[in-house]
Amino acid sequence: MLNQFSRTELVFGKDAMDILQNSRVAVFGIGGVGGYTVEALARSGVGSLDLIDDDKVCLTNINRQILATRKTIGKYKVDVAEERIHDINPDCIVRTYKTFYMPDTKDQFDFTQYDYVVDAIDTVTGKLELVMNAKAAGTPIICSMGAGNKINAAAFEVADIFETSVCPLARVMRYECRRRGIKKLKVVYSKEKPIRPAEDMAISCRQHCICPPGTARKCTERRDIPGSTAFVPSVAGLIIAGEVIKDLTGFDRGDR
Repeated sequence: MLNQFSRTELVFGKDAMDILQNSRVAVFGIGGVGGYTVEALARSGVGSLDLIDDDKVCLTNINRQILATRKTIGKYKVDVAEERIHDINPDCIVRTYKTFYMPDTKDQFDFTQYDYVVDAIDTVTGKLELVMNAKAAGTPIICSMGAGNKINAAAFEVADIFETSVCPLARVMRYECRRRGIKKLKVVYSKEKPIRPAEDMAISCRQHCICPPGTARKCTERRDIPGSTAFVPSVAGLIIAGEVIKDLTGFDRGDR
């Protein structure tokens, strides 16, 4: 029967679509990268999505985040995402958590309930905690490395963390994974050398913070405020979604 996922089924087949419908994926961080991942997963027919992010939409998100528009400024990103997902697929089960994932909030989540975990957060401590908990639960995880301060969307690659190079965040993650005995970790990263953002106080959040009222973690608290574009984080997010879909369904072009 013709439905909203029929064009996807033409590629993957009905059995794969049934797998996606019965899959539960958790996406931690739904900003520039994670927002596009969520979008693609919803449009691919994933039947259950857990969205974890404590941030609200800010004016400065509009340049790169699919959830950010003038109408959504000041709203929690997970709430905006839930509404958008249900506009795409009313049958999708959406669970939202206004939570900043760190060691002190990890107990809110049971990783054995997930079929796949997406790490799209930007703190090393949080990323490592996600990896450790996913590995302990035997749940597949894919991590996004640095997407800020870059302009070459074609430089992204899917690799094991220990095969990465150039990316500063990947370098830190390699070191920390070795320390923790993590032998394998699937990541999306870019070999492009990051650009040093301009230090222009006229357009800096340091002096002109416009975070919505009630924002728990203002960007002014960050050590560095990265620059970004509309076309780099989005590509990373879509690549991640593609890997999740292929891994869940076991799809191999050689089978077709």
